[in-house]
Amino acid sequence: MEISKLSGSELVSEANVTVQDFWAWAYSDILSNRNRSVFAEFLVAVALNLTHQPRIEWDAVDLTYGDKKIEVKSSAYVQSWQQKKLSLIKFDIAKKRGWDSKENVMADQESRSADCYIFCVYEEQDTQKVNILNLDKWSFIVVATEKLNEVFGNQKSVSLNRQSQTLIVHFRAA
Repeated sequence: MEISKLSGSELVSEANVTVQDFWAWAYSDILSNRNRSVFAEFLVAVALNLTHQPRIEWDAVDLTYGDKKIEVKSSAYVQSWQQKKLSLIKFDIAKKRGWDSKENVMADQESRSADCYIFCVYEEQDTQKVNILNLDKWSFIVVATEKLNEVFGNQKSVSLNRQSQTLIVHFRAA
């Protein structure tokens, strides 16, 4: 089934509300893990001019740029709940059996099906200054999947430290 991109002005039948009202109600907490993750995908999609079509929730990869498949992961030091200490910057890199939305098939075996991973870090550490919409506080780390496989093998997660920084190209949002 083809998903059409909504504008937000669509009316919810007989409820006197719009899709925009739903979005504001459901997704205003962009700092929460689930919403921040989708927001990070959106930021990467904007940077790559890929927002012309809606996001596919369960596809094997998050984005496709030309013939390149991209997996986007997000992490942050601060969360939308009360914390005793800052969170560790950690990313899921576990191999998975991906579902191809175009072919409607599940992969036979687990793998990292993207060509690269983009690790998105919301860097603000002061809870009084949190503004997830401030792109100056985001960093994006691009790692070839081949390099992840070579260095981390079957490891299921990776945290940001000196070892992982030797593998990456690091740049700030502009």
